[in-house]
Amino acid sequence: MKDAFGAPQSLLVLGGTSEIGLATARRLIALRTRTVRLAGRPSAALESAADELRALGAEVSTVEFDALDPEAHASVLGKVFAEGDVDAVLLAFGIAGDQARDEEDPAAAALVARTNYAGAVSAGLVCAGALQAQGHGALVVLSSVAAGRARRADFIYGSSKAGLDVFAQGLGDALYGTGVQVMVVRPGFVRTARTAGQQEPPLASTPEEVAEAIVTGLRRGTETVWVPGTLRVVMAVLRHVPRPLFRRLPAGGWTR
Repeated sequence: MKDAFGAPQSLLVLGGTSEIGLATARRLIALRTRTVRLAGRPSAALESAADELRALGAEVSTVEFDALDPEAHASVLGKVFAEGDVDAVLLAFGIAGDQARDEEDPAAAALVARTNYAGAVSAGLVCAGALQAQGHGALVVLSSVAAGRARRADFIYGSSKAGLDVFAQGLGDALYGTGVQVMVVRPGFVRTARTAGQQEPPLASTPEEVAEAIVTGLRRGTETVWVPGTLRVVMAVLRHVPRPLFRRLPAGGWTR
């Protein structure tokens, strides 16, 4: 359950090496979250992330989880929930792909879709069902501002996030009134190791800024969070720009 300050006592991060996921975990541990489970493919990076969070005072365990193995999601995640209530689940896994390469390699493009959308649908439904069964909790889904409108520069990634975004919105409506909160988070460009070296557009943010927005959204029970908040207005305008003009806009990176 959440404490008096609105912070969850237990957190499950799907995508346990995600910079945004780990920044969120650090922020919540500072607010007295005591149990963290990092789910991802076994790796030295996953174990290092767990050690870092343990050093902050949390009880941390790792869970072997593969977004591309949906047949195992019910079993793997079911075991996590069987160990005790989970107050918040952060769905933070995903891949950006390489637009130019993926256009030439349909299998690579399909991998982006399978990871970002199909894998998230499976894991999201499993976690939503478990949260509903326990009668409380929050599912935080990392979407992207790229989901807002197709762009030549990243339409494969953007389309996968658009599907995820719509799924999460619908899931939130399905769970309305059950005690389970679904929050969709739409960051713009985020400065991470993955985006290092890319041209940085205006309104870029850091993993820590996204984490702070997530924590605030959890406390307020928000359904949709834009990071930074100004992007809500920017995207409201861009949605209405005629396609011939929209095609001429600078490519600039929106992906997180």
